Amino acid sequence: MGIRTGAQYIQGLKSRKPEVWLQGRKVTNLFDEPVFKQPILEIAKLYDMQHDPKYQERITHICEETGERVNNAFLVPKSYDDLMKRREVFEVFARATFGLMGRTPDFLNVVVTSMYYNSWFFEKYNKDWAVNIRNYYKYLRGNDLFLTHAIINPQNDRSKSSHEQKDIYTHLGAVKETPEGLVVRGAKMLATLAPITDEVIIYSFPGFKPGDERYALAFALPIDTPGLRIICREQMQDGTRSLFDHPLASRFEEMDALLVFDDVVVPWDRVFLYNNVEAANQLYPMTGAGQQPAHQSGVRGLIKLQFAVEVAMKLADSIGVDVYLNVQDQLGELIQSLESIRALLRTAEIEYTITEHGEALPAYIPLETIRGLLPTMYPRAIEVMQIVGAGGLLMSPTGADFVNEELREAIDHYYVGREGVSSFDRVSIFKLAWDLCGEAFGQRLLQYERYYTGDPIRKRAIFYNNYKRQHSLDLVDEALKVSVLEKELLTK
Repeated sequence: MGIRTGAQYIQGLKSRKPEVWLQGRKVTNLFDEPVFKQPILEIAKLYDMQHDPKYQERITHICEETGERVNNAFLVPKSYDDLMKRREVFEVFARATFGLMGRTPDFLNVVVTSMYYNSWFFEKYNKDWAVNIRNYYKYLRGNDLFLTHAIINPQNDRSKSSHEQKDIYTHLGAVKETPEGLVVRGAKMLATLAPITDEVIIYSFPGFKPGDERYALAFALPIDTPGLRIICREQMQDGTRSLFDHPLASRFEEMDALLVFDDVVVPWDRVFLYNNVEAANQLYPMTGAGQQPAHQSGVRGLIKLQFAVEVAMKLADSIGVDVYLNVQDQLGELIQSLESIRALLRTAEIEYTITEHGEALPAYIPLETIRGLLPTMYPRAIEVMQIVGAGGLLMSPTGADFVNEELREAIDHYYVGREGVSSFDRVSIFKLAWDLCGEAFGQRLLQYERYYTGDPIRKRAIFYNNYKRQHSLDLVDEALKVSVLEKELLTK
């Protein structure tokens, strides 16, 4: 089939009946559920962009194997040009969502593409696993599916490993083998957008220890597989708010969910890794499943930060406070943060390497630096937005107030901005800013960015240790040569 349209995505969504729970009730009609409907339409727009002449050649290509047109997220990069072709889809999708949807279809499609091309890794442990991941990639590419993933254990007793929990199936683990497949039980999170996806892929970060064998898993399933329960977090908006009053929250709410597997059968041809601690610890670094999607998240993070910076600038301009030195200093700081991320991203692309297997990888150090900086840079942009908007962020009228003839004159008079900025324009930008920096929707985006790739302290420590191992301290050694010569003289 190749690239889908938005209508085909929605049709597929309507054909499935996943077990979705929201606010204590079972959702039976996902498309017409207010909290899901607009996000579904936003994802559908991304699928339609693949068919739009304005974007098609930029974000899709003809698959050499099948002759079908497919998304560039399924392109195995073997050169700088290939990396740039993938960047196109990352950027187009990110701009269409202002970088606010962290799990658009391109993200996990890149993950599976990386696993597919590095199937040699799976073959080291089990030839069937390699066959399975190759076939799954082709199935995913051919049907242009939308995946969620769940790779984190629930926060229970964090002082203990999975096998030490009170119930050994608190965290997702294998129960038994059957002729039909592997039976799994337990939970995983944070499955972003899970209710409105086609399938879920399970894998994990490194960190498995002896005793964790049953939890060393990687597999994929349709989202409506029997026994798979999707428990949604509290919604950040109810789906009924107007676009004027909540221009972002009404459109881009990414529902997160806990996935509970109640003795779910995973067919053997969907198992990519099982009962092997060593393989589970090596999967993330050795298959490109960490580095390749970091390119996508870097582009998306850049667009998200750019959007936040532009909102902060527009907010300051709308009431004329950017004439003050302290505000210029704060906004200048944000712009320099943005340009730092932009420069790091270009460096990662330009300084790409080719692996021994022929895969083009964007440079590790600048990508990891982006991952280390965004968890502080984005929150800082939100903080500056809050400072610039001050009490005005709490005082916006509603769209209903604007259309009320008795109130309109007062609103136009008292909510006007600096010269040339109407009350409508001033209130519009303040509402946009409030969605980002004050609403629950915006606070979820903030927390999401802080922990997007896991614990930022742990990630930076890993980065330091890798850097120390891979880099000699030549400048220091050169400087110490003088001391060595002097030491020889002093010790004679």
